[in-house]
Amino acid sequence: MKCFRFVFCVFALSFFSACQEYSPKPEGYFRIDLPTQSYGAEMQFKNFQFDLSNQAETKIKEENKSEILFNIAYDRLNADIFCSYIPLKSKNLAQLSEECRKFVYLHVLKADAIEESFYENSDKKVYALVYKIKGNVASPTQFVLTDSVNSFLRGALYFNNAPNQDSIAPVLEYLDEDIQILIESFQWK
Repeated sequence: MKCFRFVFCVFALSFFSACQEYSPKPEGYFRIDLPTQSYGAEMQFKNFQFDLSNQAETKIKEENKSEILFNIAYDRLNADIFCSYIPLKSKNLAQLSEECRKFVYLHVLKADAIEESFYENSDKKVYALVYKIKGNVASPTQFVLTDSVNSFLRGALYFNNAPNQDSIAPVLEYLDEDIQILIESFQWK
């Protein structure tokens, strides 16, 4: 009987002390509270206009007779959409499209997949090609807009931190919706 008590006490002591042992938790990410999406601002340039999220701010980098370089900044989300407008008089559509395609496919070394989707609004003469680049890449979404005759606009989304698909996924989904609204509301003048 004494042997049984001894074995029982050792078992109970080891059982209860095992429950108090520290086990490390896996590394996590900060919770991101995304603002409510609303669109009230309309960006107007000499050659085009589009609807802009109330969370974004446009910063013109350079504007001259031929090109317009501007950023759509999401300071709270630590992201920018870099845009450049080029009239097709200075270059041809095929050459610009190929340059953009090559730039997108530079990500192929880091990308898990590259998805292309086409958007067309023939009433407004807006034709777009959107590239969604999956994986830990520098620019997960890029797009091209054209009227196929006079104008060409390219945009590329960048985050101002190291690319990590898991941590930026909710913000990327949020910004992809803004890019979709930008494309759908886009009009040439």
